[in-house]
Amino acid sequence: MAEVSARLDELGEGHAIGTVNWESFSYRPEVKFNIAYGDSEIFIKYYVREAHTKAEKSRTNEMVCEDSCVEFFVSPADDGIYYNFEFNPIGTALMGSGHGRHDSARTDAAVVDGIRRLTTMGHEPFAEISGDIHWSLTLAIPLTTFFHHKVDSLAGRSFRANFYKCGDKLSNPHFVTWNPVGTEKPDYHRPEYFGVLIFI
Repeated sequence: MAEVSARLDELGEGHAIGTVNWESFSYRPEVKFNIAYGDSEIFIKYYVREAHTKAEKSRTNEMVCEDSCVEFFVSPADDGIYYNFEFNPIGTALMGSGHGRHDSARTDAAVVDGIRRLTTMGHEPFAEISGDIHWSLTLAIPLTTFFHHKVDSLAGRSFRANFYKCGDKLSNPHFVTWNPVGTEKPDYHRPEYFGVLIFI
């Protein structure tokens, strides 16, 4: 994973997750990501700079969105099904899938635990800390994780997706996105606002 992390660094400064869609949540941490792929995995690295960070959730499929959280929502096909991947700073993950918030179902922990992770914040839970905090998280998501679909390779394919950063229960909650989301209140489970990823 250290090699994956270093290779993602070589891709440059990254793509900004910096859209503030909701005026009542105006705080915007500095968040970027790089993405690449291999024969059997998607690789993502998040780079985060923020004023408040916490990682209290330590078990798979706990509500990591209540911590400082980075997220990847992705639809591999045009059937309306998307997968949501959510991670806190110590790499604790929640994964779900469905057509929307109304039918999103948590994924079996054995599948989620197959996602390789490398974090700069260690693996022990911690309460909120404040300051000029920098952290990164590198992910390797197996293509087999998309268990509703048959994804053998990525070259030449297009997925619809969005990237998010949130902190629902931080002292300064925030909800920023890569692709704009046009809802009245914060809602990340809205695939109609996904952007497009083209794997070349």
